[in-house]
Formats: sequence, C-alpha cells, structure tokens
Amino acid sequence: MKYILLLFTSFLFAQQTQFVDFKSVSGQLSLNSKEKTVSGAVDFQFEVLKDCDTISLDAKNMEFSNVKINEKEIIFINTTKQLKVVFPFKKGENHLTFNYSVKPKQALYFVDMENDEVQIWTQGQGRYTSNWFPSFDDVNEKLVFNLGITYDKEYQVVSNGVLKEKTNNGNLNHWQFIMEKPMSSYLLMLAIGKYDKREFKSRSRIPLEYYYEPKDADRFEPTYRYSKRIFDFLEKEIGVKYPWKINRQIPVRDFLYAGMENTTSTLFATRYVVDSIGFCDRNYTNVDAHELAHHWFGDLITAESSTHHWLQEGFATYFALLAEKDIYGDDYFYSKLYNTAQQIKFASRTDTIPVLNAKASSLTFYEKGAWALFVLHESIGDKAFKKAIKNYLNKYAYQTVNTQNFFDEIKKVSDLDKFQKTWLESTVFDTPTANALLSKNKTIQKRLEIDKLKKTPLKDKIDILKSTLESDVYQSVKEAVVDQLENEKYEEKKPLLLLALQTNNINVRQNLAGSLTKIPEDFRTNYETLLDDKSYQTQEIALYWLWRNFPDHRKEYLDKSKKWIGFNDYNLRTLWLSLVLSTPNYNSDIDSLTNELIAFSSTKYEATTRQNALEKLIAFKIINDQVLSNLVSATTHHMWQFSKFGRDTIRLLLKNPEMRASFNRILPNLTPDEQFQLNRLLKE
Repeated sequence: MKYILLLFTSFLFAQQTQFVDFKSVSGQLSLNSKEKTVSGAVDFQFEVLKDCDTISLDAKNMEFSNVKINEKEIIFINTTKQLKVVFPFKKGENHLTFNYSVKPKQALYFVDMENDEVQIWTQGQGRYTSNWFPSFDDVNEKLVFNLGITYDKEYQVVSNGVLKEKTNNGNLNHWQFIMEKPMSSYLLMLAIGKYDKREFKSRSRIPLEYYYEPKDADRFEPTYRYSKRIFDFLEKEIGVKYPWKINRQIPVRDFLYAGMENTTSTLFATRYVVDSIGFCDRNYTNVDAHELAHHWFGDLITAESSTHHWLQEGFATYFALLAEKDIYGDDYFYSKLYNTAQQIKFASRTDTIPVLNAKASSLTFYEKGAWALFVLHESIGDKAFKKAIKNYLNKYAYQTVNTQNFFDEIKKVSDLDKFQKTWLESTVFDTPTANALLSKNKTIQKRLEIDKLKKTPLKDKIDILKSTLESDVYQSVKEAVVDQLENEKYEEKKPLLLLALQTNNINVRQNLAGSLTKIPEDFRTNYETLLDDKSYQTQEIALYWLWRNFPDHRKEYLDKSKKWIGFNDYNLRTLWLSLVLSTPNYNSDIDSLTNELIAFSSTKYEATTRQNALEKLIAFKIINDQVLSNLVSATTHHMWQFSKFGRDTIRLLLKNPEMRASFNRILPNLTPDEQFQLNRLLKE
C-alpha cells in the first residue's frame, strides 16, 4: 500500500485536468427500484496530456469490479469517495472500463407512488452526480455523456440527449441516449416514470417534448401554456441557436427545487402542474423560462467556480424576466424589477456579501445578478448588449468561464469602468440609478408616488389612493394601495376596501383577503364574494378567515366548499376537512373525515400535501398516534424543507409532557430510520 500511495502522492497536488482530458463516457445502467440501487458498465475515453501515474473519478460509496485500462486489468483504490486508478500513463488516447454498483444516499431518488408504481429521478447540481454515477465534481471537466438505461417496459425513461434507439427484451426495455457535445457532470440526469408526452417543433425545428402523468392530461395546456413561445423567444433574444439537439420538460414528484436545467431535459416540481384556475397563482412560466435560459448560461458555458455563479443564475433570472416581458408586458416586467429592488435594498442592510463571492446569498446571485444585467443592458443599449452576449456565448461555447471573460466581450462594445464596483463588488444597492431606470415606465412612476405616502395619515392621502384604485393603472400599484391599508382603522378605510374588491382583479382581491383578518359584520357579504374568485389561493384564505370570524355562518361556508379540491396538493380539501372537524355538530361522520385528513399526511402523498395536512392536524389539535407517526416519517424524507418542518414541529410538541409521552409510546413501532431521528430529538 505504501508503494501505491507514493506513486500518486505528487499527483494529488496538481489539477487532474492539466494531466488528463476526459473526452466521453458511455454508461449502460440498470436500476432496481425495490433495492433502490444502480449498477452498470462504464467506459471512459480520455487523453493523457502529460505522463502521470494516477487518475481519479469522483464516486461516493460505490463498489467496483473488472477495472481495466485499454482492456488490461490494473490496480485501483476505492476510497469510498473516489475511484483511483494506478497505472504508468503515457501521453495519448486511452479508455477506462469497469463495472460498478451503488445504493445512492442522495442525488438519485426513488419516489414510491400509488399502485406500487415509482418515479425515479436525479438532482446533480452542486457536486452530487458522483453519488449515483462515477463522474467529476469539478465543473471544469466537461465530457460527452451517453447513457443507456434498462428498465421495466411499462415506464418511460429519459436521459440527456437524443434517444438513439429503444429495444425490448421481455419485460424490460433498453433506452440508449446519445449526446454530441460535452457538459459538466452535474447536468447528467435520468428520469423514469409512467408518463405520456406531446411533441412539438420550435420555430428553428428543434424537437420539443413535454411530459405529463396520464392523470394530468387535462392540465397539460395550462401547465405548458407558454413553453414553445418561451423557447422561440429566448432563441431569438439571445441570438445564438439553442445549443443542443432536443428539449424536454418532465414534472417529477417531491422534487427538491422548482426546476433543474439538466442539459436537454429539464425536471420541475409537480406543484407547477396546474389547471386554468391554478395557473393564476402558481404557473410554470418563470421556472420554465429560467431553466431554459440555463441551457445557454450554465449548460453551454459554465461558471468555473462558485465565485462566478451569477454568470449562471443572474443571467437565467434576467433572460427569464425578458421572456415574461414578452408574454405579460412592460408593466409586469418593471413591477417585478421594482419588487426585487426593494428586497435587495432591505437585505443589504445586513447582507455584507457581494455578487462576486462564492458565499453570496441566492437573492444576490439571482436577483442582484439580474439587476446588474438590466443596468448594463440599459446603459450600453440593446444592440451593443446583444452583440456582446452573442460573442461571449460563441467564443466560450462548451467551456467554463469567469466574470472577466464576460467583461472582455462587453469592453469591445462599451465602457464599464464603474459597473463592476457598483453592481458586483459592493453590497449597497444603487437606488438612484435603479429608480431612474425604472421611472421610464409610467406604472413605476405611479408606484413610487404611492410608496412615498406610506407614512402619510390616511385622511391626507385618501383621495389619491381612491383615484388610483378607480384608475386603469397596472395591478401592482393597486396592490401597493391595499398594503398601505392593513393597519388603518376600518371605518376610515372601508370605502377603499370596497373599491379594491370592485377592481375585480384577482391579485388585488387576494391581497385584500390576506390583509383583512378581522372582518367586520358590515363587510361580511362583501368579503364573502372572495369565495367565488377563480383562485385556489384566494379561496383558501377567504374560507379560513370567514370561518374564524363568523361562527354563526360556518355551516353555509362549509356547505359551499365541501367539494373543493384546489391545487394538486389538495390545499382546499385539507383545509375543509380540518374546519369540519373543528366545527361541532356539522357532520356526524367524524371518524371517516378524520381518517381522510390523516391519510393526506401519510406517505401515499407528496411532501407538500403531507405538510399541508400535518400543519392543519396540529394547528386544530387533531392529534393521535398515527398523526405523530406520520410527522416522524417526515423527518426521514429526502426533501430537506419537509424533513426540517418535521423536526421543528416535533421540537415544539415535545415541550408538552403529554406529547413527549406519546412520542415515546410510538417509538418501538417506527422504522429504524424514524427511530434514529426521533431518538435524537428526544435527547436534545
């Protein structure tokens, strides 16, 4: 062992990419959903640039066999984090082959569904792909990936690139995908599920495939309403042809984030699978545009390190906003910029980390990065900006980049001496410049005028607020008016509240629904009209506050809403059940309704549905051993947001001695993972 260690000790201190250039990899994989494992045969093609004695792949907790260089078995070391291959490498072309198997701890997820079905999907961003496929945590190592996947023929399988062929062998199909261009490992993906799909062509003839679960066929149009339009817009706006051979979009259950721009195949959360009513509150448009923009800014060119992360997130955020501007108009565009400016300004009071820093916040990378590009775009003009973007993308295609690379292209078309210091290196938000740019838009002129009145007594500003609500100004300004009314005396603001309702704008009315939590009797019938709004979010808010404020009318509210379902997380159904169970003498079938609500908190449903149900069960004190078991189960879930909710909620409940006793009582009946999590919390 000492001899082997000596062989590669000197090499450890050098960047592998200086010695070895990995060109491509072929992986032939099989997945076992019962065991939650992946196994396969892998073949890496690589070129040795300088003589060396070791090469390394990132590979977490994997088992390897049959490891060969150019068909010859060689010495290898498995550190459980890396596969290290020991060999006297000389300059020239080689290939590394091996078999491997792994039960991934993260990055590849098996999501159990109803009827013993399953969805399998990956999430590699960060340095996570090496948990399920031997690859490279370093984004600077780009190579061509070609995956072949064998799985049950009843399922659809998707990976990066074009489907070259699909072959059948009994109950199994083999799907072979091929790529032509290199990419970083974090963009490698696979998704498996029972899907249907619809196929389109972009204006430039790129195949577009949009996937959906069969049960969601009637939600296809609102979910993908603007997808093709966004594709055509971005290709034209960016000025560089879409750099890949196909584009797919696939919704997956219990996804960790809103979406992920895996090259050619975006995965996104099922919360964005909506009907026409849900579209008003929770549509896919922005996520769709953001992940698609990444196919240029992130997939085609990739930031060489976290310090330059804004080159991906800032760009994707800005170009997504431009796509939304094309769909929803200038007032929407400027209103979103105005709102994010307020967020950035507020955050900058305590946030001391600028854009060009690996530890910057998401708000800084995404929104301030987008703001920087907006300022730059406006400062140098559309023609110069587009020319620089086009040159930048073409020059560094399929490579990694840093901020200086981008600035070098900008400097060819314009001067930007102060830009970097102001927008990328300072944490202070340049409000005067921002307001000057935003004020080109009449909506923002009016918004600034309204916002200046925040500290003015209502009697002194009521006329201007009234005229604003009666005008045809964009909805965001009217929402700002409603915001200013929240803490005013009811008698004084009532005429304005009535005007806000009369706007018949869903967003303005929703703002009112959420801000008026104590509803006077003489406003009850007006507020009740919110129950009929075409918005599941507004209906949820209005139903709850009407139920709270008017006990004598609970029966009519519950009768009206008894068949409501809401979004695909059952927000309205779970609320209705919890209200019914908290309304004496409304329904005698208490056991059945209790079981239905508890079922929504079980593993049969997605995390968002489960959390909805658990929040309501606990808030309304509908707690039994099954509820507590379902809550503990949340702590073992792969979605960190849901597992954190589970832990935080248990901590609160444990302050009650009776609850602590209940948790101790259910402990023996839990799974080993659940017991481990609960024991930790009991010992805190």
